[in-house]
Amino acid sequence: MLMRLIPVFKGFDFFPHDLNLPFMKFKGPALALSIIAMLVSIGLIGVKGLNYGVDFKGGSLIELKTKSGNADISALREKLNGIGVGNVQIQEFGSPDDVLVRLEEQPGGEAAQQAALKKVVDATSDTYVERRVEVVGPAVSSELRMTGFIAVAAGILAIVAYVWFRFEWQFALGAVLALSHDVIVTVGIFALFQFEFDLSTVAALLTILGYSVNDTVVVSDRIRENLRKFKKMELNQLLNLSINETLSRTILTGMTALAVLISLYVFGGEVIRNFNLAMLLGVVIGTYSSIFIAAPLLGYLGVKRDWSDMAAKAVAASKTKAKA
Repeated sequence: MLMRLIPVFKGFDFFPHDLNLPFMKFKGPALALSIIAMLVSIGLIGVKGLNYGVDFKGGSLIELKTKSGNADISALREKLNGIGVGNVQIQEFGSPDDVLVRLEEQPGGEAAQQAALKKVVDATSDTYVERRVEVVGPAVSSELRMTGFIAVAAGILAIVAYVWFRFEWQFALGAVLALSHDVIVTVGIFALFQFEFDLSTVAALLTILGYSVNDTVVVSDRIRENLRKFKKMELNQLLNLSINETLSRTILTGMTALAVLISLYVFGGEVIRNFNLAMLLGVVIGTYSSIFIAAPLLGYLGVKRDWSDMAAKAVAASKTKAKA
């Protein structure tokens, strides 16, 4: 009786089961566009450079809150530019009555930095309350830059080793190119628009690597299955079939991640905004690379069909041996 009261929900297919979009038809232009995007990104990073946060370039960060009303950023900027502490960056931080002040590293060492901080606090004490202060020295910031780079590089190498061990070297090469594309283009966009690049951005890049390789492994797994299933199918046709068969999962996973990230970007506040921005870019770029880079590259590299036969035979032999 109770079961009759529970409505029956039928699943809704966003993508037809017989979907056959011609992805391989556009693999040449897509790869060319990706190469151009990577070269432009590298050029932007080299020419414009990254807008490093206090984590990576050293300096001080002060969070101030107004005693009453909203913060007047233009008046605060005019006041702080006149106290002789060099370049000062000021931005609203989460709410209209909260501001974040960034001071560049002062010549003269730690004593000069502390003196500059005192000047800022004294100049704003009449209308603002100091909430927190962070100071990063030049030696620490340089070390953080290097360890951040090593972390991203090590993440890519570890993922390549995993894909190579699980599949074949062609899959690993496609994965490393797709992952490198995701990281380089994302960082290039940060360089183009001079978004702040700090430790949270590095954390986002590492998260992007994990998200992107997850998509790549799913597509690669389906390609391997189809290599065993369709022995005589033309390779480009097989790759196209594999991408279409996993397209629903790829797009829906990406849309779900984007829905969460957009909500966090809008409502999450300034503290995690750089992380969310890098993740938003990375999910979009990573979804694109899984479809248009990692899989199509296998068509150029040429996956050996006898490898799939040997793998199947090895599995069958191991099962026979286990039964014996």
